[in-house]
This record gives sequence, structure tokens and C-alpha cells, in this order.
Amino acid sequence: MTVQFGTDGIRGRASDQITNDLAYRLGRAVASVFTADVFVGYDTRESSPLLARAVLAGLRDGGARGVNLGYFTTPGVAVIAQQRGGVGVVVSASHNPYYDNGLKVLGLGGGKLDYATELAVAEALNAAEAAPTDSFEEFEIDESAEHDYAHHLRSLVPADFSSLHIVLDCANGAASHVAHEIFESTGARVTTIHDQPNGRNINENCGSTHIEDLVAHVLELHADLGLAFDGDADRLIAVDAAGHVRDGDDLMILFALDFFERNALGGGLVVTSMSNLGLHRSMADAGIAIVETDVGDRNVLIELEEKAWPFGGEQSGHLIFRSLAPTGDGQLTGLMLADLIVRRGPLAEQADAVWRRVPQRLINVARDDYNDDEVRKMFEEIRANYGIEIDDVRLLIRPSGTEPVVRVMIEALDENFVNEFSQRIQSFFLP
Repeated sequence: MTVQFGTDGIRGRASDQITNDLAYRLGRAVASVFTADVFVGYDTRESSPLLARAVLAGLRDGGARGVNLGYFTTPGVAVIAQQRGGVGVVVSASHNPYYDNGLKVLGLGGGKLDYATELAVAEALNAAEAAPTDSFEEFEIDESAEHDYAHHLRSLVPADFSSLHIVLDCANGAASHVAHEIFESTGARVTTIHDQPNGRNINENCGSTHIEDLVAHVLELHADLGLAFDGDADRLIAVDAAGHVRDGDDLMILFALDFFERNALGGGLVVTSMSNLGLHRSMADAGIAIVETDVGDRNVLIELEEKAWPFGGEQSGHLIFRSLAPTGDGQLTGLMLADLIVRRGPLAEQADAVWRRVPQRLINVARDDYNDDEVRKMFEEIRANYGIEIDDVRLLIRPSGTEPVVRVMIEALDENFVNEFSQRIQSFFLP
């Protein structure tokens, strides 16, 4: 079967769709497309180490030098590739459950692949020879890489956070091995939760997609800030001292305003179509231009590079500081946010002062069940009943690039409209 890259590499069920044979052939493909060293890191799900061995074996058999980084965050692999002039391969399914996995390739210098290079890798992958075995030997781990990555992040944000108590939720993922060290080195009082991965608990009721436990810890400990990473730590969701969840839209607004006031924003802010209407209004009030892209941090990065702007991101917590990192990095974002709090005051006060979120709901519908005609018919019927102008409502429909679902987002100034539409969709499609 022909393999195609999705929004963020190749993703599916481990041992079923994401197999050792596929990983081996990806290693062979990367070896045929690039001539540089290849740095391989993986997250903490039980299938990741075996898949990483297969990638490394494929690289070796294809004539490339593969370097095993061991358990490593996706942005960490990007940094090492950037520092050492190579490319990267990451074995991770990010925020998905443990039984999924994925393979993604980072280009020369650690950045996202451009579409032409991604196509070349995909073609080479589909043409590659099958793996000679389903079991591969272990490869020695480069023990210096994690220290180099941690040192790099601290060099980017060398501030003193000794006035803060920070709770870190590592999602039992790749950040579990490094986050506490990085944040404790700032002088902050650090409490770490969900940092004991066992191969099957990655993202399980924790991390950036399950924020409830972090909220409870922040409130119980009277902490100043909570930071939640996902399985591969390329995104960040925050919790303020009052227990309010602050997603990528909150953080992008605060960073954009701070950069703007310091004449460091460039021409404006890049966001995706998922960002809340309230963000657009806040930026317009501040005189900050916005460019909107399709969903996907790669689309944000491409737009930033084309415009030579320094900052943009996604509501999901993928924030890109283009002058500091080749890709989104949850731990870098956390350090930048802590620095912002030290300089400008509590997170809740900052966010509440500059914007109001417009009611918004996201409903996931199984791709096989989705019926576009029914969704749009419901939308127009309910909009007519409420007498809402088309400029005061937004319906966004897109197939997920990482899961077998269609994401239906509804947003409107009238919360009752949002609630009724959401309930109708759920009643129609969901059991």
C-alpha cells in the first residue's frame, strides 16, 4: 500500500499501520534523499524504541550515519539537528494514545520539510526494499545530546524565576526526562507531575489534552503557573494561578503584544483558521496585522519564513519563535511565558486585560460517519432561526491530519447559537 505523509508525518496504529518494516524503509528513504547525519529521537510509548531501532538500521543499510538520541522531544531533535548540521527523524504520535505511533522527518537544520522534499522522501519510502527482519539490534545512545539541548534552552531564556512556583505536567512523555532539570535551573520552585512513563500512560488523563489534573495541582499548591506538554513536547497549554486554562490563543496575544511594544514583532502575527475571533479583535484593537493559514504548524512556519516575521502559532499550543527555534517547542514556550510573568505580572491579569474569547466549540465526528450536506443544512437552519448575520458566525470543517475524524468548529458572538448547533451535531452523529 502506498504511504502518504499527513499533517505531521505518518501516523497510525503501532504494529498495524506503523510497523518496523515501515520504519526501516523510512530510514532507507531518508538515507537516499539526504547526505547529512540523521539524528533519531523517540517518545516514551512502548512501541517507540523498537521503531527507532528499525529507522536506525534502515539509515545504516542505506549508507547514512544515524545517531540515536534515545528518549527525546521533537523540538529537542530539531535543535540537535540544527546545532550539528544534520536532519532528524522522530518516532512519536504526539498527543495520541500509547497504542498509536508515528514517524516524522525534520529537514536539514531541524526545520519542517518543504513539500517537494517531503514528496521525495515519500517516493523513496514507497520504493524502498522491505526490511530483512522484524527485529533490530540496539544502537548506542548519544548521552551528550540531552545536556546540549537543555543548555541551549537556558541560553535562550537566561532569566531568574526564583519568584515563581511552577507545576509541570510532562504527559508521561518525552519531556519527563528533561523538563524538571531545565525549569529548576531557573531558580523556580518546581513541582512535576505525570513524569513517570511506563510505555502505556503517555497522554493518559494528563498533558496538554487532559488539563484537569494540572488545574487541580496549581490550585491546591497555590502555584503561580502550570505548564502542560504533550507526548513529544512540541506544544504547551498553560494554567494561571486562578486555575484558568490558557491555550495558544491566550499566549499568542500576550507574546504578540509584548513583542509589538518592544518593536520586535516585525510585520504582524501568523495564526491558523482555528484561532478564536476574539484574538482577531484584540490584535485589530492593538494595530497588529494578522495572516491566517490552514491548520498545521508547518503552514505557520512557511508563512513566517516567507514574510520574515518572528512569531506565530496555533490555538492548540504550537507556538513558533522563528528566530529562536526551528520548530515549535513547548518547553521554550514555557520558559518564555515564565519570563513574561516575571516582567509583566500574573498571567490571569495580563490575559483578562487584553481580550475576551468568543464562544467556540469543536466537535469531532468519525470520518466514515460525517455528512457535509447535513452539517451545512443544520448550520443554515439554526442561523436563520437566530437571525444571526453571516459576519457574526463562523463554521470551519476540516478532516484531521492526525486522526480518522472530521473536525467541525462553530464560533459565534451568541453563545446560545453555539450551544444549540453543537448539541444538534452531537445528537445527529455521536452515539
